[in-house]
Amino acid sequence: MGDLIVAVDIGTGSARAGIFDAMGTLLARADYPILMNRPEENHAEHDSENIWSAVCIAVKTARAKAGVPAEAIAAIGFDATCSLVVRDHDGAPLSVNRKGDPRWDTIVWLDHRAMAQADACTATKHAVLRHSGSVMSPEMQMPKLLWLKQTLPEQWDRVGYLFDLADFMSWRATGSTLRSRCTLTAKWNYLSHAGGWQPDFLDAIGLGDLPERGRLDAEPAAVGSAIGLLTAEAAADLGLHEACRVATGVIDAYAGAIGVLGRFAGQPDVLERQLALIAGTSSCIVAFSREMRPGFGMWGPYYEAGFKGQWLIEGGQSATGALLDHVVRSHSAGGEPDAEIHARIVLRIQELRAAYGTDFAARLHVLPDFHGNRSPFADPHARGVISGLTLDSSFDALCRLYWRTCVAIALGVRHILAMMKDAGYHVDTLHVTGGHVRNPLLMDLYSDATGCRVVVPETTDAVLLGTAMIASVAGGLHGDLAAAGAGMSPGGFERRPDPDMTAVYDRDYAKFLRLYRHRAELEAD
Repeated sequence: MGDLIVAVDIGTGSARAGIFDAMGTLLARADYPILMNRPEENHAEHDSENIWSAVCIAVKTARAKAGVPAEAIAAIGFDATCSLVVRDHDGAPLSVNRKGDPRWDTIVWLDHRAMAQADACTATKHAVLRHSGSVMSPEMQMPKLLWLKQTLPEQWDRVGYLFDLADFMSWRATGSTLRSRCTLTAKWNYLSHAGGWQPDFLDAIGLGDLPERGRLDAEPAAVGSAIGLLTAEAAADLGLHEACRVATGVIDAYAGAIGVLGRFAGQPDVLERQLALIAGTSSCIVAFSREMRPGFGMWGPYYEAGFKGQWLIEGGQSATGALLDHVVRSHSAGGEPDAEIHARIVLRIQELRAAYGTDFAARLHVLPDFHGNRSPFADPHARGVISGLTLDSSFDALCRLYWRTCVAIALGVRHILAMMKDAGYHVDTLHVTGGHVRNPLLMDLYSDATGCRVVVPETTDAVLLGTAMIASVAGGLHGDLAAAGAGMSPGGFERRPDPDMTAVYDRDYAKFLRLYRHRAELEAD
């Protein structure tokens, strides 16, 4: 086989494929949209067959752009959102739709239908919750599975396979039900450092039969392992060779963390001072440590969900890019939130800031919890707040609200960093990847509002790169992730905080915290 890698990233709205060489050079990439069904509030569903088809189109297109033969590809790796795929005993799609629409067999990561079930899991106060910030999120798989069992019992009786989306992709590619340590540890309350499944917890929440029912009873594979070779059918679908190895799947945010922090994997002292900010539809803030350092409102610590011998911990914001889209879509001067209107808004904000300085929109204040607060409060029931609105419905009014929402998102990152510091994480550098790198407002704020040095890698897609690193190990191009990180990582450019803005954002942060206190007072009665 050859010495090239295919990396596939399955996001919320599209599948992306990239062709990489062993030095991390992206030779070609292609995107293809995927469908999402929003049948009711808090429900979001995918069609896993549609996802597989989109991935196949993206892989074939990327390989054609690169102009390389199928035999040149040594391995393929998949990263994906932590969405739940449900299949019957024959491996066919099994509907998760309340009305039984057979097409929708996947509960999307951002789906919050299982809030009551998440609260029930939290109420057990089981020790496994220490690795979920002491609170169960409805974005995890246990509440979603419990919702399925309680709400659609006929469907539950037909369950034969249960997958995190990344593991579904490796199963579809190889036929193997071997799962990734990354996905099970991070999203299924599987304690990889303590014997795996905790039967007393599963029994306590009514899912004691889960490992057997979902074919989840085998020990998961380490990140960078090979799950197997492509089946003949999968190879034909993807336009690849049957000798192509398939790597363990990983969660998309963690692939991004590996992509931006991989070059430090062999330097644990340096690695512990770095933090990955994977910012797109939502935002994930990932740090690594040689010691287990749990903290309230943080997901993890997860042992070896990324690098060998390291604990991974994550803080997050459930809606960031999605929140900016919502602001644009819901304002009378907005519209469909495409790249063009975002660019117009950003340009106008830059003009208004130049004209008004720090007084621009200074009386507007936002709490960005429109889809709950993942960190640091671990409260999926939280709601957003806007203070300081007027009757102005002009485009400039939209710009003011958009700007202050950006400020709130950055202050939310600062809030999470403060929480992580309290838990013993002493990071001084943010490595940013994802869609936010194309928003100059956010990129300035991530440095100025947090006081951190910000590094942006010189790659168009660090998430794809992280998946390529993992696949390069599975394909034998590199010995381990530390070697892959050292050999494939790009350089980066950095931005340091503007000292003239320190006092401004210190005041904003104090008001941000005060607004949280006021919200708590209003909701106390």
